Amino acid sequence: MERPGFTASLVAGGIAGISVDLILYPLDTIKTRLQSPQGFNKAGGFRGIYAGVPSAAIGSFPNAAAFFITYEYVKWFLHNDSSSYLMPVKHMLAASAGEVVACLIRVPSEVVKQRTQVSASSRTFQIFSNILYQEGIQGLYRGYTSTVLREALWSWRQDHVVDCWQSAVCGAFAGGFAAVVTTPLDVAKTRIMLAKAGSSTAGGNVLSALHGVWRTQGLRGLFAGVFPRMAAISLGGFIFLGAYDQTRSLLVRLGRGGP
Repeated sequence: MERPGFTASLVAGGIAGISVDLILYPLDTIKTRLQSPQGFNKAGGFRGIYAGVPSAAIGSFPNAAAFFITYEYVKWFLHNDSSSYLMPVKHMLAASAGEVVACLIRVPSEVVKQRTQVSASSRTFQIFSNILYQEGIQGLYRGYTSTVLREALWSWRQDHVVDCWQSAVCGAFAGGFAAVVTTPLDVAKTRIMLAKAGSSTAGGNVLSALHGVWRTQGLRGLFAGVFPRMAAISLGGFIFLGAYDQTRSLLVRLGRGGP
């Protein structure tokens, strides 16, 4: 794991992650409001489109760093067997492990962010304080299982996504497809995170949440927010690649120019 450029890659990945989160944040807000149980208009419509952005900004860098460090370490740990046919499996396992660890940071940030997105009149810190007061630390980890499932299902795309622009194009199409397929899990995650404390949905059962959406809204409910989600994930790959390449190149040049 200790190879040249690791630190530069880590920092570049974190900065690229923040860039994607902030630039595409309006799409994320629209998606959350479309998936919310009260409906798009009652959740805020197009008003306060940057509500909850402090939570996303604070959690973005450590989330990306946690994923990158875990992914690289597990990949290095599993690399003792050089069989080429096993490499895709190793990358998938490393990426899945990275998601499990990263979600320890991502989920609390996501819970606060989503609740603020559908309550634009409330401040991020106020939402955070209310969660801790009413539900304790466990309230910040609502939807952890559904988030891990959603991310792990397409974590195989994480390897070599920053090698070249051709891979970015392929990644954009693959990401768009994965976004559509995993949207029901994303809807379940949103419903669990936004559910009132003490309700059956707040218990975190993914299948129960999916069944509840299917029973009340059918297929349309299960795929609520699919278009902004697909657009955000597809565009996010290009933005991530551009920010990653530029930042990493700059850091490597600065490193070489140092004493």
